[in-house]
Amino acid sequence: MQPLKNELPIADDVLFVFYDFETSQDTKISETARVHVPILVYLQQFCTTCEMQETIPRIARCGKREHSFFEEPVGDLLSYLIEPRPWCKRVVAIAHNAKAFDAQFILNRAIFHK
Repeated sequence: MQPLKNELPIADDVLFVFYDFETSQDTKISETARVHVPILVYLQQFCTTCEMQETIPRIARCGKREHSFFEEPVGDLLSYLIEPRPWCKRVVAIAHNAKAFDAQFILNRAIFHK
């Protein structure tokens, strides 16, 4: 067994994505209950090369910093997260409120989508 190193891991090959779903409650599921339906997902991303910069040049390896998906928010977000990126070994996606709200849409898609 190797001893633990007292240093932070290198994150040069990681893309960090922060996302937030916006929903509507127009869909009734009963007389007294409505379901939250995602109508938009907004995300911001950065890599370690550009994380401290206010504006990102077009040639930055992680691309455009902000994205919004309206048509199929959950599916489009998931498709975006799994896009191949030659420089990137990991994508870390962090939701605004995953514990109480945002993660349910991704879990629902993973379980019920055909």
